[in-house]
Amino acid sequence: MATWTEGDEGLDHGRRAVRLARESVARAVAGDRSGGAPSGAAEPLPPFFARPRGVFVTIRRFPGDELRGCIGFPRPVFPLGRAVREAAIAAATEDPRFPGLTARELGRVTFEVSILTEPEPVVAEPGRSLAERVTVGRDGLIVEGFGTSGLLLPQVAPEQGWTAEEFLDGTCEKAGLPAGAWRDPRVRVLRFAAAVYAERSPDGPVEATDPGATSRAGRPGPRT
Repeated sequence: MATWTEGDEGLDHGRRAVRLARESVARAVAGDRSGGAPSGAAEPLPPFFARPRGVFVTIRRFPGDELRGCIGFPRPVFPLGRAVREAAIAAATEDPRFPGLTARELGRVTFEVSILTEPEPVVAEPGRSLAERVTVGRDGLIVEGFGTSGLLLPQVAPEQGWTAEEFLDGTCEKAGLPAGAWRDPRVRVLRFAAAVYAERSPDGPVEATDPGATSRAGRPGPRT
């Protein structure tokens, strides 16, 4: 599976994406939801941010890594800069599982940006299980069928200690389908990879994160 970082300075772009996510949310909770470039930004966005990319922004409480919001775009429908801004603001203010983030909370949360490759269908080989085509720690999954869909990022399965079959079951449940629905030929399964970058403390250093590792707290993390 191709990675989005080919030919690019991945870590520098990842750090800028995380800063952009925080800056965008800071403006939004202060009342500016224009979606434009953050005022006072240290430098313009690199040309890489004009390329369409899928992206998810995850906000976590600090300390403890408790989920505070996560929303994104599974497919490259927007240039990366716009996708990061809109996903970050939506994760902070529109995730139906949580109340809107307040300006006071900005110093108590961390931001994580997952930049995705284009989803591709997962097709089982004859006589083999579809689960054999899923690599835990590398693949994120999308399940589509019966008028609904669900997505789980690559880091979720290692955080939960899931096998490939359990990961497929969990993605089905995220879509509102029964576990095991991925075995139904009417259900479509897609996979993608992600480059993940996260703050280690609120507004602190940004590092690349291995999606195949367990959660930073060393215990199963929240489902995204």
